[in-house]
Amino acid sequence: MRTPRFEVVALPGMPMVNAGDDLADLLLTAIADNGYSLRDGDVVAVAQKIVSKVEGRLLPLAGVTPSNAAIELAAKTDKDPRMVQLVLDESTEVVRHRPGVLIVRHNLGFVAANAGIDQSNIEHGADSEENALLLPLDPDASAAALRAELMERCGCTVSVLITDSHNRPWRLGTVGTAIGSAGMTVLDDHRGGEDLYGRELKVTLINRADALAGAATLVMGETTEAIPAALIRDMATEDSKDTSAMINRPVAEDLFR
Repeated sequence: MRTPRFEVVALPGMPMVNAGDDLADLLLTAIADNGYSLRDGDVVAVAQKIVSKVEGRLLPLAGVTPSNAAIELAAKTDKDPRMVQLVLDESTEVVRHRPGVLIVRHNLGFVAANAGIDQSNIEHGADSEENALLLPLDPDASAAALRAELMERCGCTVSVLITDSHNRPWRLGTVGTAIGSAGMTVLDDHRGGEDLYGRELKVTLINRADALAGAATLVMGETTEAIPAALIRDMATEDSKDTSAMINRPVAEDLFR
């Protein structure tokens, strides 16, 4: 269903989160503090970083022992061997590497730099001891659990998107993408339909989840804004069982391998 107009609203004012925090409560408080309340059809977009923190995915590098493979790859990429070990642990294969660059296929199925592991805008230990933040183990499950909590407390039907910033082949810069989703159509499949001139559409899949994640990321920001959530409304979303895992192109169709 085409939506002629929808609204994307940043939700500033959320505190820094810690492992075990009640994320649903923090989001509902931020929504209320910004003058809104959830209603049927709303989409709550949440930055991966706070989901990972709440789920305890912040790890000290001091506890990581790099393997010989990680040490060898670190020398080729000019990276900390401990970080490289985490990348290898979180991925199924190394796709490409060169000094300063390490591209892998993540355990979740998508291709990303450094397996999505981040060290920016996170707490680090005393005496300059560094931490690293890993992606959620199962972002779709995280989105589903958060959605259930929000709907129980607001009494309405909403969707949840977990967003992350990814690069794309042949394009400079990062864009917001959906790595977790619950309660909304992820891919609008128009295959088998017709274009304006009656020609059959054979390959047309519209990635609604990534499009909304990109819009949400624009209002949340990606550096020092400290706005990890946004509210999307009037998008005419359907109550769907789709997940963001559906977005990943099958390995057999990867022409860049």
